[in-house]
Amino acid sequence: MYNDQSWFLKRALLAPSRLACVDIDSDQQWTYAQFARLIEQWVQRLTEEKLQQGDRVAILAANHPELLAILFACGLKGYIYVPLNFRLSHHELNDILEDCEPSILITDDLYENIALSFDGKKVMNREVPFNNEPCVFEMHSIQSVSADESWMMIYTGGTTGKPKGVLLSYHNVNWNALNTIVSWGLSERDCTVNYMPLFHTGGLNALSIPILMAGGTVVIGHRFDAEQALNEILKRKATISLFVPTMYELMTQSETFKKHDFPDVRVFLSGGAPCPVTVYEQFENKGLPFKEGYGLSEAGPNNFVIDVRVAKVKRGSVGKSMQFVDTLIVTKDHQPALIGEVGELWIRGRHVFRGYWRNDKETAATMQNEWLKTGDLAKIDADGDTYIVGRKKDMIVTGGENVYPQEIEHCLLLHRTIREAAVIGLPDEKWGEVVTAFISLSDPALFEETQLTEHCRQFLGGYKIPKKFVVLPELPKTHVGKIDKKQLSALKVV
Repeated sequence: MYNDQSWFLKRALLAPSRLACVDIDSDQQWTYAQFARLIEQWVQRLTEEKLQQGDRVAILAANHPELLAILFACGLKGYIYVPLNFRLSHHELNDILEDCEPSILITDDLYENIALSFDGKKVMNREVPFNNEPCVFEMHSIQSVSADESWMMIYTGGTTGKPKGVLLSYHNVNWNALNTIVSWGLSERDCTVNYMPLFHTGGLNALSIPILMAGGTVVIGHRFDAEQALNEILKRKATISLFVPTMYELMTQSETFKKHDFPDVRVFLSGGAPCPVTVYEQFENKGLPFKEGYGLSEAGPNNFVIDVRVAKVKRGSVGKSMQFVDTLIVTKDHQPALIGEVGELWIRGRHVFRGYWRNDKETAATMQNEWLKTGDLAKIDADGDTYIVGRKKDMIVTGGENVYPQEIEHCLLLHRTIREAAVIGLPDEKWGEVVTAFISLSDPALFEETQLTEHCRQFLGGYKIPKKFVVLPELPKTHVGKIDKKQLSALKVV
């Protein structure tokens, strides 16, 4: 029987003694052979539950390598893996559980009480010890599954509405991994330290699965600590890791960052939000390779590749589309955008999602034939390098002019006193919307609104300059570290 997910078992045959996964909290380690055995045990355990192909297996648990073993076990049996965001409220989690209707809910000691509080859900604790006897895998227990069937369902953050279940097939996930290996040059020599949540595509698909496919090592932590993360990068000789800008800010302020040169790192990746210029400068001053990326749950999330030498010069660019990805920037008239012209980013490739769970209307609205309409605005330069300008829904119309928040946010982050920046449009009787900047500062005592206005005037047209500046100790974040503009819009601004 054929199953696309048997590749991990093949990797374990090819390199049984290589280190596959490490859990930072316990320092437990698994070779590829040992991790394949763990997957096999989970296949047996799930088989005993008499689940049917296409049944959903929900997960409410802290970051741990064993979640990847459960994911692969689901793949071998044809079950749909549904990771849940443990940071959501009980009400939000209940809504998602009612939507996906899982046959079983797997949890751990940390979240077991929450899992047990949901009515009518069969709960299994992943921390129940397994029998240590060697497990002989029976190939007939592998389910024959079409590569186009769903393997995982990741719920969107819901910052612009009710969360939707993004269905990713075997083909989607594996092509993203293959494309990442080819385009980013991953190999068995690579190691990543991952604190990104494993309920998010960034934690699962940005590096974890691609590196395992390539035969490298994935080191997983649960609660991020800047000093610990940097020490793990040194200790494990990590070569490539992904963090969000707020994490990088904390890392660059740490003593470990100041004292060490990180000789094994090929690149530090940043994603999720525009990165402050101060972070770029800290890495540049130490001669460390650093670049930004772009992704979304519905595609990849890996879509672009940029050389670190180009990223150093073109700060904010995500580069060109990856080897097996097509991108197109489209104007409101559905025409290809000219150089420097802003339009909606469309993406095409085998990594693009199957659709939203039980939501044909939203799926149809998101797809244009083979193209995924991302809802993000972008532009390209004369070299064909792409810059993400902002969300289509976030575009501000002030006095009849279109304003793209991310362009202003990049400008604000060039100012050394600004630590975080988010720009939104607030209702205004005269202008329709007024450009409003929410900022947090490295030192609140340095704040001078006129100084910031003059700074913006150097880079922006007059209608783009924020009319209001709102200083907060820290900007609110979503569960994956992005600035939550929905919360900012709800604030009362005088």
